Amino acid sequence: MASRAERRQYGKALRQQVQRSSHSQWSPAPDRPDPLDILQEQDKGRVKHLVPIKYGRMVASPFAFLRGSAAVMAADLASTPFTGLEVQLCGDAHLSNFGVFATPERKLVFDINDFDETHPGPWEWDLKRLAASAVVAGRENGFSEKVNRRIAMAVAVAYSEFMTRLAEARTLDVWYYHVEVDAVLKAFDRSSKKGAKSAKKMVRKARTKTQAQTLEKLTQVVDGDPPLLVPLDQLLTEEQRGQITRAQVEEMWEQYLESLPEERRRLLSRFRITDAALRVGGVGSVGTRCTIMIFEGGGENDAIILQQKEAGASVLEPYTTTSKYKSPAQRVVQGQRLTQAASDIFLGWHQGAHT
Repeated sequence: MASRAERRQYGKALRQQVQRSSHSQWSPAPDRPDPLDILQEQDKGRVKHLVPIKYGRMVASPFAFLRGSAAVMAADLASTPFTGLEVQLCGDAHLSNFGVFATPERKLVFDINDFDETHPGPWEWDLKRLAASAVVAGRENGFSEKVNRRIAMAVAVAYSEFMTRLAEARTLDVWYYHVEVDAVLKAFDRSSKKGAKSAKKMVRKARTKTQAQTLEKLTQVVDGDPPLLVPLDQLLTEEQRGQITRAQVEEMWEQYLESLPEERRRLLSRFRITDAALRVGGVGSVGTRCTIMIFEGGGENDAIILQQKEAGASVLEPYTTTSKYKSPAQRVVQGQRLTQAASDIFLGWHQGAHT
């Protein structure tokens, strides 16, 4: 591996090939695809009656449209300058895909929390989407263009300065690095009273978002039976009920378990599935098949909720390289494990009729 000094010199040399100022300009190509055509191409294979919900959410505001149009921005970014340095991208690094969540050790951290589009690609793309989302959010909040420009610059400068710090750190320190919520709160305390108040509210909400609270919100117990959402067969059409057998469901469950370490498989073997329901969340992913499932353990008030989400090809793939994984679900899981500071212990995948 090259030394730090050699890597730094290599990076500076790349500036001669791709000037930093070249990133400041963008104009649509004459043959730019119609954004609606790109979005409608994504709708193929989705649950048809849910697709209108996606567009209903996207037209709510410019930022909502940006959230749901990662594929459109990927097509636009493909024509922009890049240095040739590739990383494991989030693929959809807008502001709302960052949040507070608990690590397996139950510490609250701040990090990216959506990896549907994760894929190797030019490092510039995630940063540009993040900066663009900050500007769009600023416009929605009535900020002047001067202020929005400062916000975009602040995003880029913060990224540059922190990458400089990480470049000097030890490899394992970089791997284990994470941002705890206290650091986020301190940053907001230095910015504004309104920002600090919003940040504290977000953290309070995250602290109360537990499995027990979610179970209480989503489930009910009838005559002492296990917690219920919606019977499994009610999630399927008549045609699907004839195609999907209990054996197939069990096979998919076994595939999922095989993607987990042995100790996690042992833990899940103590639970049995009791119910499931379709979930319609987010913006751009509306129409993909997403299910929440209840698993009952060995006693009263001993249950967990898992989410199963359909994965497709990354929106970055047409403009980069073909995924090396046979399953898009595996691509998402491996990308999340590579880039997220701390992932859920039950994060895994299986190959199904709708991956």
